[in-house]
Amino acid sequence: MRTPAGKECQYYYADFHRGRDVQTCRLIERNRESPPWTPGLCHTCPVPDILMANACPHLVLDAQVGKRLFGLVQRVEVTGWCSEYFLDVEHPAVGCGHCHEHRGGPSILDIAQQDPNE
Repeated sequence: MRTPAGKECQYYYADFHRGRDVQTCRLIERNRESPPWTPGLCHTCPVPDILMANACPHLVLDAQVGKRLFGLVQRVEVTGWCSEYFLDVEHPAVGCGHCHEHRGGPSILDIAQQDPNE
């Protein structure tokens, strides 16, 4: 579904049919420790970009609303986890680096760690 920021996100849900006024982020809603979600958070949310960059079926995302800059500005903080290798994913947009090793070529992590002088 298209978010208020204009990006496609599988976790955003809105229902305005016949007078309803429902907007929610199902990813943040799953996290009970997170402060409440507001539609304005979609403008800076990294989740749609992560989903476009990494379509790995083993990537499990978790998000919460975090505060930055003296508690005034709220941002969505995203963490990732690989359900295949049971690893925390440091960069969810890139992935864990193990799921697609069977393809035979170097992974994105291998390319990123190469010395440019070689």
